[in-house]
Amino acid sequence: MSQRTKNLRLSIIKQIELRAAKYPDSISLAQGIPSFDTPESIKRRVELALKRGVVAKYSLSPGLPELRELIELQLQKDNMFYDWEKEIIVTAGSIEGITATILAITDPGDEIIIPEPTYTSYHEVIILSGCKPVFVPLNEDKGWALELDKYEKAITDKTRAIFYCNPNNPTGTIYNKEQLLSLAELAKKHDLYIITDEVYKDFLYNNEKIFSLAEIPELRKRIIRIYGFSKAYAMTGWRVGYVHSDESVIKEIIKVHDSLVTCAPVISQYAAMGALEMGESDVSAFNIEYAKRRDLICKRLDRLSRFFSYIRPESAYYVFPKILRDFTEQKNSAIPDSWEYALALLEKTHVAVVPGSAFGPNGEGHIRLSFGRKPEDINEAFDRFENNLI
Repeated sequence: MSQRTKNLRLSIIKQIELRAAKYPDSISLAQGIPSFDTPESIKRRVELALKRGVVAKYSLSPGLPELRELIELQLQKDNMFYDWEKEIIVTAGSIEGITATILAITDPGDEIIIPEPTYTSYHEVIILSGCKPVFVPLNEDKGWALELDKYEKAITDKTRAIFYCNPNNPTGTIYNKEQLLSLAELAKKHDLYIITDEVYKDFLYNNEKIFSLAEIPELRKRIIRIYGFSKAYAMTGWRVGYVHSDESVIKEIIKVHDSLVTCAPVISQYAAMGALEMGESDVSAFNIEYAKRRDLICKRLDRLSRFFSYIRPESAYYVFPKILRDFTEQKNSAIPDSWEYALALLEKTHVAVVPGSAFGPNGEGHIRLSFGRKPEDINEAFDRFENNLI
């Protein structure tokens, strides 16, 4: 066993899902999988590619030229200007883009700062790369806000990058323009990269546009932006996304990407083309439905206010309640161990949730609930909570 794998763990989210699979009547509010099927317009685009016989061979390593051109046009709509030939790579999902990026810009022993709570797999990718994750806590009392002074204190001569998810998973927080520009000034001061994962950018419940540092031309050699089609277009099984940055950065990332996967699955690249060509109305419909589900899960949480408090999410499809009352009778712990709490909840109610500790030390004492599930699943899960906890 190598030292790298010795320090790795199977995602806690996957561990919970494996345990939940033992219960035939289990309901999962754990893994972030949309309940929707991939839209018909995307399927038709794939069917056409299959009939034309164009999906059986590798694409160029950066991806199909037609897809990268579409991505360039989409980025332009969002005030980001990148050359499809030299500055965009189609990846096998966003996590492959993240892995290729970190391997390309770091050396073993480097440090990467991540706000937390944040998506659990970031930690594992950083460890796999031989680097050290440095957690900087978000301020829950201020709506899970970034606080610049904490980042300044966390920077050392080994720091290579700051890496965040905006909107945030698991809190559903949107970092505003002022916060991000302050972070960019810090990165310039200390000559750091900024990696921004914006996979949830399409889910907005307060009519607030997502600002990206990739919109600032002066930052393009410092910003590496990652996006995936999985969430917005209900395409988690297709495994396709992209990464874009300045040509000087992308020429290094492409070397790692080619070594990891050669190219993204070609059939999935055609699906991504369908998403960009015809999927906008589906994303809008999904967004409306997720907003209703957010309202539903918040109303159900309100009925359990003795057990949980929460900050209403602005985006994504997660809520991250704090545990106020512990039914597991854990001893000598003012804050319940969220892993033990999640396991006890699964055993008692057959509902899977993610322990907050999966998202970093600052997530302890919380659980993550997904409202990407169908309303009837959300209601059934909370009926079980009420029947067993109250």
